[in-house]
Amino acid sequence: MNVTTPASGPVERRAATIVMACLGVFVAYLPVTTVAVSLPALQAALNASTAQLSWVQDAFVLPMAAFILTAGVFGDVHGRKKVFQAGLLFSAAGAVTALCAHSIGVVWAGQALAGVGAAALLPTTLALISHAVPDHRERGKFIGIWATCLMAALAVGPLIAGVVVQHFSWRWVYLPSVPVALLAVVVAARQLPDSRAPHGRRLDWPGQLTATLAVTALVYGVIEGGAGSFTDVKVMVALFTAVVAGAAFVLAERRSDSPMLDLSLFRSPAFTATTLVAMTSFLALIGFFFVLSLYFGMVQRLDTMAAAWRLLTVTGAALLVGGPAGRLMHRISARVMITGGLLVVAAAQFALTGLAADTSFGSAAWRLALLGLGMGFVMTPMTATAVASVPYHLAGMAAAGNNAFRQVGGALGPAVLGALLTTRALDALPGHLTGAGVTGAAQDRIVA
Repeated sequence: MNVTTPASGPVERRAATIVMACLGVFVAYLPVTTVAVSLPALQAALNASTAQLSWVQDAFVLPMAAFILTAGVFGDVHGRKKVFQAGLLFSAAGAVTALCAHSIGVVWAGQALAGVGAAALLPTTLALISHAVPDHRERGKFIGIWATCLMAALAVGPLIAGVVVQHFSWRWVYLPSVPVALLAVVVAARQLPDSRAPHGRRLDWPGQLTATLAVTALVYGVIEGGAGSFTDVKVMVALFTAVVAGAAFVLAERRSDSPMLDLSLFRSPAFTATTLVAMTSFLALIGFFFVLSLYFGMVQRLDTMAAAWRLLTVTGAALLVGGPAGRLMHRISARVMITGGLLVVAAAQFALTGLAADTSFGSAAWRLALLGLGMGFVMTPMTATAVASVPYHLAGMAAAGNNAFRQVGGALGPAVLGALLTTRALDALPGHLTGAGVTGAAQDRIVA
């Protein structure tokens, strides 16, 4: 069943859909870099540990990964416009909660609410575009615009945070999301046409519960294992739970007559490949934002604005190539674009391992720009290929599935790189302290 607003013509409906989809993904991703670049200021204000800072990032990304598939199904069943508006309201509520935070726990709660909002926005925005633009070749152009808006949110986030933290408290970085989200709710109520999946679906609670448990347990195990020890009982239990819940999710989806994620999608090599690319690329991107923010703030002792300009080198480069990448898909194979982009990302990350405490902005800039260029060439063809590689009636599920694995990678990014950062620091610090003449009880206190 398809539902549209009869008061306007097809061209106006499609234009309204594209605009609102782009605004929705902008709201969804704005907290990623605004919060990332504010982490040093937040740590100083709330005396947070590295593991607690990892949870600031993951409290946002985890609900995205856990609920994005259910949000896609809910939109297919009850109407994507309703889910879109609910996502905007959750995003605003999360921003207000974090804005009022005076403890790290309240920040986590606000981030989690915003993450639920983003989980609702991401699959519905792509599904709305797929419904408005049935032709997959033409759809690639509009998904390119969608991806550009995603990267625009990542690009302006550090600048917003830099200006806010320089003149006000860190918590005010959450304010810009509130009026934008509320304005979008009002505009969507009047202008956005509704749509539903052409085939009946219903909610898959066994799949939802097992997916949520698997993702949460995995990320918890990685973060706590990095902060402490991977042989700790609670860490081992968490990782074992993740494996069991993951297996239960697969079993539940195979037996369900209305699965949250139809496993037959993975029979498409293009969908499988782009899903794996989405997960690994966002693990790298979000993980590097986390680590680079700590590097600029805690190692180089830069203020938030200076760190923001450096992170803008990444997101700005990705934004510049995002639009052209959508148009290039008509001339260059998506496989070539994705492979080339990933090779550039890998080269950039290898180059970034050479950063030192005194590395200048000029020396770091070309490495950061290279990372952004690679991500820009991956993002658009990756998303468009995932949606176009499956039957039209499964486009919404494919978009939600691709986004879900993308957010799993995004959740693992701060967890994995934060664990590596903590482990490496703890291994190297005693030797450096001994070399500086600090030994005994003083060294133990510093390492602790």
